[in-house]
Amino acid sequence: MTDDCCQTRPSKMQKVNGDAPEEVKESHVAVDTSSAVSTQPSHGDNPALGGTQPFAASRYSDFLSNVSNFKIIESTLREGEQFANAFFDTETKIKIAKALDDFGVDCIELTSPAASEQSRKDCEAICKLGLKTKVITHIRCHMDDARIAVETGVDGVDVVMGTSKFLREYSHGKDMTYITKSAVEVIEFVKSKGIEIRFSTEDSFRSDLVDLLSIYQVVDKVGVNRVGIADTVGVANPRQVYDLVRTLRSVVGCDIECHFHNDTGCAIANAYTALEAGATHVDTSVLGIGERNGIPSLGGFIARMYAADREYVMNKYNLKALREVENLVADAVQVQIPFNNPVTGYCAFTHKAGIHAKAILANPSTYEILKPEDFGMSRYVSIGHRLTGWNAVKSRAQQLGLELTDDQIKAATNRIKVMADIKDQTMEDVDAVLHVFYRAIKNGQDISHDKVFDRLLEHYNATPDVPAIEAEPTA
Repeated sequence: MTDDCCQTRPSKMQKVNGDAPEEVKESHVAVDTSSAVSTQPSHGDNPALGGTQPFAASRYSDFLSNVSNFKIIESTLREGEQFANAFFDTETKIKIAKALDDFGVDCIELTSPAASEQSRKDCEAICKLGLKTKVITHIRCHMDDARIAVETGVDGVDVVMGTSKFLREYSHGKDMTYITKSAVEVIEFVKSKGIEIRFSTEDSFRSDLVDLLSIYQVVDKVGVNRVGIADTVGVANPRQVYDLVRTLRSVVGCDIECHFHNDTGCAIANAYTALEAGATHVDTSVLGIGERNGIPSLGGFIARMYAADREYVMNKYNLKALREVENLVADAVQVQIPFNNPVTGYCAFTHKAGIHAKAILANPSTYEILKPEDFGMSRYVSIGHRLTGWNAVKSRAQQLGLELTDDQIKAATNRIKVMADIKDQTMEDVDAVLHVFYRAIKNGQDISHDKVFDRLLEHYNATPDVPAIEAEPTA
């Protein structure tokens, strides 16, 4: 795989937040989350959003909303296999499936066993693991695929067929009469085997609405467990999603699954909106990997839903298992965890600006919508830079056990800023400044003079464990 196709992994893998890169540890203070002011929300209420969470009012006013009652169909082992860098051998698939099961996803979706002989064997192997989560597979709306799928031991089958004019003309070449007939035939066959069944249209948002509603009504009457809509090319926006799902909800009684691609950056927003409109299931993949730019990332989607209803998400999913499955998939597809990845990116809970750091140290909810400890993450405050504030420096001094007054801390902070105007300071550099200030003040030395400070700092850096030397008299 070439670099111009996909970002490849550097020689030293950069893990997610809990295993922060050395350059982060060298320049940031890790803040003890256990001592932070508690912001535990009650059911659906998040103090970080202002107490009663005014922006989530629609959850209570919209009786169709499933924001607090949704299921995840995790498609890393199906959609994720379509990612440019992806090749999962059987061992890797089993590891990912077990990690997803530990996280607590509702369903794991596998590549069609009709795709290849190894895909069939892998499907059978995962079905035999005895996972708590349901194992389902994704097939074409074709009887040959269906016959193979039902023999693998899966709990369910996801059937799909394109309905847009583009796919009907340039892909399978079938009309809606043929599509409807084929759907009914496959659905009835799968149901006869006592297996869960979903029927989805492909490229739903470029399909004719009358065609969509007609076929959904037919398969609903036949008895599917779910119907699905798929924004296969990522063209939809949240308003379109809401309108289509709300309309679909009015004509079918079964569950509604949604599959959104991220070509225009709307995948997670569209998934959330679909739940508001009455959808019940959302497709995700770890790190969002999939065809082209992929689909909603498991971590990003969970972060969005956590902000809406922390209690529901915390009670249903093992959030601290997210980091492990993301590292596992990142290794498997040879990519870095993005620095700005929701929840687990190493910058996700890193604070830099002085006013941010001060507020975070007093009450994290001032600048954090997510609690890092809920996900097994760490909070960091960057202090070795020109934007640093004295409150953050004071916190570091306290961690080092150095008793300095606020005025002394402010003086040390000014020194750090002067040095940081030349280059950002590592945590070791910041600690040296604080130790020099502490020793000088303890010995009664006037450290306000540049020459005195420079001499003491040079001595400390050369022999940090040796007591401070007497400073030369100043004029």
